[in-house]
Amino acid sequence: MLMIRLILLLSLIGLIVSCAGSDAGIRQPGQLRGLPTRVAFGSCGHQDKPQPILDTVVKQKPDLFVYLGDNIYGDTESMPLLAAKYQKLGAKPGFQALRRSVAVVATWDDHDYGRNDAGKEYPKKEESKEVFLDFWGEPVASERRRRKGIYTHYDFEEKGRRMQLILLDSRTFRDALMNAGEDARFKNEYRPDPDPQKTLLGPAQWQWLEERLREPADLRIIASSIQFSHEYNGWESWTNLPAQQKKMVDLIAATRANGVIFISGDVHWGEISRRPTGSTYPIHDVTSSGLTETWPTLEPNRYRLGGAYRKANFGMITIDWNQPDPTVTMQVRGMDGASQVEKVVRISDLSFPEDSLDESN
Repeated sequence: MLMIRLILLLSLIGLIVSCAGSDAGIRQPGQLRGLPTRVAFGSCGHQDKPQPILDTVVKQKPDLFVYLGDNIYGDTESMPLLAAKYQKLGAKPGFQALRRSVAVVATWDDHDYGRNDAGKEYPKKEESKEVFLDFWGEPVASERRRRKGIYTHYDFEEKGRRMQLILLDSRTFRDALMNAGEDARFKNEYRPDPDPQKTLLGPAQWQWLEERLREPADLRIIASSIQFSHEYNGWESWTNLPAQQKKMVDLIAATRANGVIFISGDVHWGEISRRPTGSTYPIHDVTSSGLTETWPTLEPNRYRLGGAYRKANFGMITIDWNQPDPTVTMQVRGMDGASQVEKVVRISDLSFPEDSLDESN
């Protein structure tokens, strides 16, 4: 029986890879020449539902597409079942067209990790990781396959400009969250946990991130499956571990890492948040969710810029590298590709003053 299950698992993974990473026509991030000018992203796409929005994404001709998590709704400890659900996504014509025309990268959230709201306690995280990496066509020699978790990064450079794309893993190392309980001050499922010992990223990933932030870059897009810059609302996000949220801000400040923008998913609506920190430039977070999923209620968010978009959506960051001070246009776009929420900044707006740079040396 064990041998039969193993053969079934290997067969399913083989079918998935044939739909995804092994296709010779698939574009890889390393094949991009120069700096990306259009980075699209999205989350929360159910494999059992039509995904016409992927056709819209292809028409926008982005250089990159970032899957931010809940890329399927797996929710299982059965790896053959998880693999079969990936196969459903891989078989969609819109997904196949996206993979052929756009360089696609991915991180995960809870549902493709394997269990709703799960962290490090999920017992099948290593097995789920292998299914994930195989589906997304991760090279055999990749560092992702050699270390714990799935965090990774991509660097792009041209004519003295440099951009980082950093994909975080918010699941493999995360400690348990604190339930909201009966306290009326808190709502929905979770309350902020003040315990400074609890971690979201884990020591190794934090160290790795610090090394990335100390590298020179004009723009750094940090992909987090859960929201970073919004107001606490009781659902999963960085606000539930405020010491970890502060650690991120302190790390950006300590490394004087210019150009940080977060992109996030999970919540089933789209919005742009701008959070002042007091020690850095304001940290923007472009939330795009979902490719298929929506949510009946909208939570307050005092950091929200403009409105929120509550239909199927994807995100887009467009950079005009040809200007002396490049513009960065952050958007949430709808099914027709039109911008529904938008914010334009310059890279200088995402930078520490020159005198603070001198003081840090």
